[in-house]
Amino acid sequence: MTRPGEPSAVLAGSAPRRRRPRLLTVATLAGAVAVGAVAARTAARAPVGDPTVGEVTRVGVVAGGSVPDYLRAAAAELAALGGTEEAYALVSLTGYRPPGSLAPALAGVSVAEVVARVPLPDRQTEIVRIPVQLVPEHVRAGMTEVAGRKDREAADQRARAAALTDATDRDGELRRRYDSGARVAAAEAAAYRSGCACVYAALVRADPPALRALAARPGVRVVDPAPELRRLDRSVLTPPLPEQRDTARPPADREPGRPTPGASPDVIGSSRSPEGATEGANSGGSPGPPR
Repeated sequence: MTRPGEPSAVLAGSAPRRRRPRLLTVATLAGAVAVGAVAARTAARAPVGDPTVGEVTRVGVVAGGSVPDYLRAAAAELAALGGTEEAYALVSLTGYRPPGSLAPALAGVSVAEVVARVPLPDRQTEIVRIPVQLVPEHVRAGMTEVAGRKDREAADQRARAAALTDATDRDGELRRRYDSGARVAAAEAAAYRSGCACVYAALVRADPPALRALAARPGVRVVDPAPELRRLDRSVLTPPLPEQRDTARPPADREPGRPTPGASPDVIGSSRSPEGATEGANSGGSPGPPR
């Protein structure tokens, strides 16, 4: 296992599957939550009183990395995990699950968060992290909260489109982008409000035997142990999407009826402004809370 300050372990013949605790600038932390984003690493010195300040732990597959290599590396680390002490682990599922199906799948372990996105065809949607203690009650409550935020985002996008004039948007491109963002945000709001099949990963805590038993259950794709994870607010979770089979890249993003543009590797928020701004990765605004 890799500790803060140590180099990442690499399986022979495979690419690194993730990068563990490193020191990042505040700006880097803000950008690290997007699917496909590559975090820029800079050295910093933590205050004596708290050696974890500025330190971020990443758990999951790296952007552009091999998904099969990641799955093999995570499985090997889980098999080698010793001792009886409880540790965090990132659980990737084989498909998108509704809240009601999570309790049986995750029975026997403590669930800290779930990771979700609305799998709209040919659209990139925001990845959100929902803190939970009770499953499925807190998952449903978190989805309702995200739905309200998405309603506000859709309204904001529509208001921006309505404020445009021929002078500020001569070719209509800004209006099309705002309208598209509003439609996606509205679709996300409706999905989360209905308790959609949107959860595809969970951050759990358990001892090694329980984690290995969890990995053997149907519907569980991989359990990636993260014993070095201590603070969830300084973590980045990047579980592979269920549809990602070869390389960890964002899905194609296109509007119905329009040609498919090149997928933007650093876009994850569905209601981004035309300037390309995205939200963070935690529930409440971003793509989700990580390792």
